[in-house]
Amino acid sequence: MVDDYTFRIQQGRTEKDHWFREAHDSPIPHALRPAFTGLECFPVDAALRFQVRLVEHTDEEVLTFPTSKGTQQQYVRHGYFEVPVGGQSVRLNAYRPVHAHGPHEYLFVPFRDGTSGKETYGAGRYLDLEPNSSGVYDLDFNLAYNPYCAYSDDYVCPLPPPENWLPVPIRAGEKAWSGR
Repeated sequence: MVDDYTFRIQQGRTEKDHWFREAHDSPIPHALRPAFTGLECFPVDAALRFQVRLVEHTDEEVLTFPTSKGTQQQYVRHGYFEVPVGGQSVRLNAYRPVHAHGPHEYLFVPFRDGTSGKETYGAGRYLDLEPNSSGVYDLDFNLAYNPYCAYSDDYVCPLPPPENWLPVPIRAGEKAWSGR
């Protein structure tokens, strides 16, 4: 029997697959959509979901991230999470886009890990978190997703900075797409 948490994750994946296959603005190239059968994901692993406090930086620094197209995008280093993964504690920084405000503001958590370039997209994966006033976040690696540049060269995607290259494998979320 599937628990509610696993069901919600699986339902979200099914909905994303449908959107990727059917939506006009899907990142899957039009010519490849008829053969698209869905994204490959790791099995849902509740052990890779954490309720963790964000440690906010007192002096937020603006960083320049390189992108998949060789351009640059700016983000503010907002804070970090300490997460126990693979038998060790890892630090994962969270960023805010410099130009996002109001309802479009979110915390951006790009990362690479021990699966990058092997089981998952080589440039890394992302997590997006809604800001909240409690400072405690649901950091769920089962929701880790590939940037759109994993599907098409038409997109510009920021690359995770080296400070978010985790030394452990994170076998949760989306795997590398084999359709390209």
